[in-house]
Order: sequence, then C-alpha cells, then structure tokens
Amino acid sequence: MELVDVTVYYLEMLSPSRQSVPSPRDGLAVLHVKAPSVPYYRFLYKAVGEDYRWHSRRDLSDDDLASIIHHPANEVYVLHVDGSPAGFADLNRRQPDDIEMVQFGLFGDFIGQGLGKWFLQWIVDEAWSYKPKRFWLHTCSLDHPAALPNYEKAGFAEYKTEEIRREA
Repeated sequence: MELVDVTVYYLEMLSPSRQSVPSPRDGLAVLHVKAPSVPYYRFLYKAVGEDYRWHSRRDLSDDDLASIIHHPANEVYVLHVDGSPAGFADLNRRQPDDIEMVQFGLFGDFIGQGLGKWFLQWIVDEAWSYKPKRFWLHTCSLDHPAALPNYEKAGFAEYKTEEIRREA
C-alpha cells in the first residue's frame, strides 16, 4: 500500500451565495435519485472519483454503502447532459442545521465545459433551500486542480487545513 502526503481543505458557507450562473448549454437536467442502487452509486463514484483516488465509499461493503445512500437524509443528485449522466453530488443532511456535500464532481469527458460551475451553483441553491445554518465540504490536494478555486468562487470559505498521510 502506497502512502501519500495530502493537504485536506475544509470549506464552509454560512449564508447563501447570491450568484447566478447561466446554463453553459442546452440539454442539462439534474435528477434527484432518491434511492440509488448500490451498483449505480458505485458507477457514479468510480466515474467521478477514480482519477482522484477517492476510496472512502469505494471500500465500503454493499450493505454499509446501502445504509448510507438509502438513508432519508442522504440525497444524491445526478447531472445529465442530453440524457447521459455527467456528474453527481451527494449531500448529507443528518445533522440539524448543517449540510455536508460529501461528494461532488463531473465525469472526465464533461470537465472544462462550464458544467461544474453551473452544477455546483445548482447544488448550493438546493442545499440552502433547506435553510441550514452551514453548508460545508472538504476537498484535498489529490482532487482536480479546479476544485478548490471553484468552491471558493461559489462562496465557500476555508476554515481549516490539515496535512495527512493516506493511501494513494
């Protein structure tokens, strides 16, 4: 097992951002997948996260993953472009007044088209529709280079950074 040094960035938003992000193209739809099957969730997770070494949910058993993604306070949203999945977001609303964006990203073929900025704003607006006190996430130095700047442009502010060693 290879270990790598990683910087983890924790970001939060304490009030809704007031941005309007125009749709970068026609044919966009975001679907709330209320009870995704474990294979479908694994497909989304791998399609977005494999290049960035996501593993936290990859390594869960099917039963453990199902207990998370089928929880009523867990929400999975899938971005579609002309009917094809292009990315997803996973929100955890289990804590009162606090929403965590656990996963967010695009499939590789859809990066660089302005879709991430638009989809992120869509998710921000959806999260704030629940009127939390805080919307937060963490990302790391293994993620796409545009991830941290996009989160900051969307209105998230860094509140903690840590250096860790983790499995590559």
